[in-house]
Amino acid sequence: MPHGLYCNIPWGCVKKDEISSQLTIFLKLIMNEDENGCTGLALKEMEEPVGDRLCGSWRAAGGLYSYNLKDVFTWRLLKTIAMGQVLSLLICGTAVSCQYLADAGVETPMFQSFLNYALLLLVYTSYLCTRKGDGNILQILKTKWWMYLLMGLTDVEANYAVVKAYQFTTLTSIQLLDCFVIPVLMVLSRFLLKTRYRPVHFVAVAVCLLGVGAMVGADLLAGRDQGSTSDVLLGDGLVLLSAVLYAVSNVCQEYTVKNLSRVEFLGMMGLFGTLISGMQLAILEPCAVKAIKWNLKIGMLFAVYALCMYALYSFMPVVVKMTSATAVNLSLLTADLFSLFCGLFLFRYTFSGLYIISFVVITVGFVMFNAVPTHSPANDSRDANCNDPAGEFAGQTAETSSDRLLPAEKGIDRTETPAAVAVL
Repeated sequence: MPHGLYCNIPWGCVKKDEISSQLTIFLKLIMNEDENGCTGLALKEMEEPVGDRLCGSWRAAGGLYSYNLKDVFTWRLLKTIAMGQVLSLLICGTAVSCQYLADAGVETPMFQSFLNYALLLLVYTSYLCTRKGDGNILQILKTKWWMYLLMGLTDVEANYAVVKAYQFTTLTSIQLLDCFVIPVLMVLSRFLLKTRYRPVHFVAVAVCLLGVGAMVGADLLAGRDQGSTSDVLLGDGLVLLSAVLYAVSNVCQEYTVKNLSRVEFLGMMGLFGTLISGMQLAILEPCAVKAIKWNLKIGMLFAVYALCMYALYSFMPVVVKMTSATAVNLSLLTADLFSLFCGLFLFRYTFSGLYIISFVVITVGFVMFNAVPTHSPANDSRDANCNDPAGEFAGQTAETSSDRLLPAEKGIDRTETPAAVAVL
């Protein structure tokens, strides 16, 4: 029997008709066709040596994977890494502008968030108003207003909670506890999006968190344990709350951009985000906004922050659609490092070699996470045409190529007999 084809049919426990049915399925697989007319295991591939077939392709056997470097470092993966670092640079831009505003005595986190949501409102919500049919904003609000209201509320409060935490706890605590968003996001994705993670994904997350630990260690050695210690327990609680809210928001974002529309998501976030942040701004920060001493520098800093946040919100759904919300959050772990690198020149931070080690470790973990595909039932319909797995598998990212490892779920009727078939 060719390597990579496994059949476990209880011949002694079935009737002749069932045996005949299983033989028919088995022969169809060998003859390179399944019941949907999709490509299976070609005779030519069966005749090739096992080593030739495994070279440059993936293997699913006992949960283990075998692949070479050219299968891992595809153009799609490299593009994913680059786009993730663009997101990190945008977050770095918001952090640097916030630091300059804080140095100027300006502390208006809700007003800054309001500017971002207002830009989304002007661009994407206005575009939804011009649409006709089911894509029009009125039709969307009739059926899904409550969903986008909750998404907007979680996003606004997540942003506010993490900024507020800086008043009560230290930078080290925030950097460490903010990583809590990743395990929460994986749990929510598993139960809400039915995403299946493999052992290598958990290892990859652990590697990324080790990189964050190296970054925090470098901060402590450099004496950058900034922030307040007035109420550490409250501050840490706010960070954990923001992590949970970010996870909920990111899962909703992933579902929306993959099943509905990126423009619809951003338009609704602009609408409800502007309303919610506007009401909180009127309640919490009217005096702080009035106290701002406006000049060209302050105006430019607000503009830089708002544009970076607008670009982040506009660009992030594109990356989420290509990969997943979990993968995007892993790539964003390097944002603090970019901020530190900028701080070396702008704020005279002390350099440490651990920063470089941290960046490399986080990048390695991100590559590990995206190199091995996850499985999400939402993608089954996209891959129903079952093209050549060896040619397309290497070019797909985690979310879009995963179900080719599980052909038994698509091509074989579950009601016949318990036959487990895994095809290379």
